[in-house]
Amino acid sequence: MVENTRRSFIKRAALTSAALLAYPSARVLGANDRVRVGMIGVGGRGQELLKQVLELPNAELVAIADIYTRRHDEAKKMAPGIQTLDDHRRLLDMKDIDGVIVATPLHIHAKHFHDVLAAGKDLYSEKTMTWSIAEAEQCLETSKKSDRVIQIGLQHESSGSLADTRKWIKDGMVGKVTQVESWMSRNTPHGTGQWVRPVPADCTAANVNWKAFLNGRPDAAFDAYKFINWRLFWEFSGGNITENMVHQIAWIMSALDLPVPSAAYMSGGVFSEKDGRQVPDTIAVTLDFPNDIVVTWQSTFSNKHYGLGERILGSDGTVEHLSGATDMVSGKSVEGIRYFPEDVNRPKRTMVVGETPTQNHMGNWLECIKSRKTPNATVEIGYRSAVAAHMANLAYRKKQRVSFEEARGMTQEF
Repeated sequence: MVENTRRSFIKRAALTSAALLAYPSARVLGANDRVRVGMIGVGGRGQELLKQVLELPNAELVAIADIYTRRHDEAKKMAPGIQTLDDHRRLLDMKDIDGVIVATPLHIHAKHFHDVLAAGKDLYSEKTMTWSIAEAEQCLETSKKSDRVIQIGLQHESSGSLADTRKWIKDGMVGKVTQVESWMSRNTPHGTGQWVRPVPADCTAANVNWKAFLNGRPDAAFDAYKFINWRLFWEFSGGNITENMVHQIAWIMSALDLPVPSAAYMSGGVFSEKDGRQVPDTIAVTLDFPNDIVVTWQSTFSNKHYGLGERILGSDGTVEHLSGATDMVSGKSVEGIRYFPEDVNRPKRTMVVGETPTQNHMGNWLECIKSRKTPNATVEIGYRSAVAAHMANLAYRKKQRVSFEEARGMTQEF
């Protein structure tokens, strides 16, 4: 069944490529025109993005599509004038929509990626770009044949911290980098599982298009818990690696202009969240990159003291990016990006605090739709970060070191 699904995906991607050549061009937008936006998937994350669109003056939300009827009502409460649809293909048939936001579960991203481009629409695709390496490669190839503006939902690519870090590296302030440390930690009250969401009473087979949700997975009876909490299961998710690590790895790869990893290692397990989930809650990842760079990422769901952060360790200086960490001395939350010189190689230099403002990631996509410029989070970084994430998960599930070449040849299992 896994192999059949893979063949079906490749066939669909080929059909998409043909469709790209046949579809008419989208309308040309003037400087004062509002971008007309549609959305596919308006669950928890989708509603966050919906709110972002409503806050931007150069956008007009036209329609949403979701396979769960409850989401239609929730979206209409936020944007009363929109059209609600139960099939994303009907939304893509609407000629007056310029751009489409995809915020569906991870295992459906690739399908909607291809469908949106085949319909001639510009695309904002939530991270991680795809559920597997094979899908990432197909999406990358499809994007190369398209003239559409594509933004991946890697918001850190629009951050001021990334701009500051790139400048410090370009200016020679960091020196040779051989190691990068990164981490993300969370906690919840006892008895409350991370990511676990209550199942609404109306989440029934009558109100959900379960076949569309499965997206080629093996047939199974409707499961409301899996539908709402899909992030907990390999069949639909990549766990914390594709939910959170991917943001930080993309930031690191962009800052240092790194290619895909040459190898990945990952240890951990389901140690704190004993609730039937499959994806690990305690994680230690090591990624080897060409040119002698090692990147590590650690995560736990049972302690949030150190928040989220990255440290780029260079021979001439350190870049430290923190968010939500607690200072050991003052006990206060520490935020921001700072550069610390290495006295042995850069004597009499002082610490530098980054001050570049962060761009609105959604706003960047909308502006690029009008200008036809390249957005901040391209398909290329979406591809590289997806590959890094999937290599880590494959190493964990196979319980072995996984090279890039080996990962490309592995069938990702449900």
